[in-house]
Amino acid sequence: MSEVTPEKTRVLVIDDHPLFRRGVCQLLALEDSFEVIGEAASGQEGIELTKLHAPDLILLDLNMKGMDGLETMRTLRDMGCDARIILLTVSNAPEDLIAAIRAGSDGYILKDNDPEDILKLICDAMLGQTVISPELTSLLATALREESLTEGRHHASLTERENAILKCLSAGMSNKLIARELDIMESTVKVHIRNLLKKLKFRSRVEAAVWAVANPHG
Repeated sequence: MSEVTPEKTRVLVIDDHPLFRRGVCQLLALEDSFEVIGEAASGQEGIELTKLHAPDLILLDLNMKGMDGLETMRTLRDMGCDARIILLTVSNAPEDLIAAIRAGSDGYILKDNDPEDILKLICDAMLGQTVISPELTSLLATALREESLTEGRHHASLTERENAILKCLSAGMSNKLIARELDIMESTVKVHIRNLLKKLKFRSRVEAAVWAVANPHG
């Protein structure tokens, strides 16, 4: 009886720098679980390739000529793309990081990280985790903490169950893992996350997770 070969993660790389695209593809080739199914030199080309190939993972440059990474990602999300999208960028500006997360990014990785670290973060993302280059996490936490002072965010607005789920989010757990941890349905987890994001005035689970780490007691 032949063994079943596990399905590979199908990856699309969108970046307007040919040398960097080539480097990313060579990096992904080091991991057997990845298969690059396309390369795009612009946001518009990336959108067309996404429609054609329906990738599982999209690695997207932030600063591109014409349609930039944020506009590309918003367009992809608006058309129903459910691939995991990770921004690979040189920008360590907190405002770019927050804008990316709010536009629907599953990760934000600096291009100048070591290749091994970049590959590990990409692998972590495919396990359901949201990945951010470590040196940016404190910047994001500070920005969200300052914003919280004007928004009046606090844990007391959440139910006991929502606080439990927020704690799981801060640990980088996926919906499936949260459901298993709390012994509830995954669909129920999604409802609770939607409610807690609304109460805390966040647009993404990443913001909520980083805020929870920086404000353990609200």
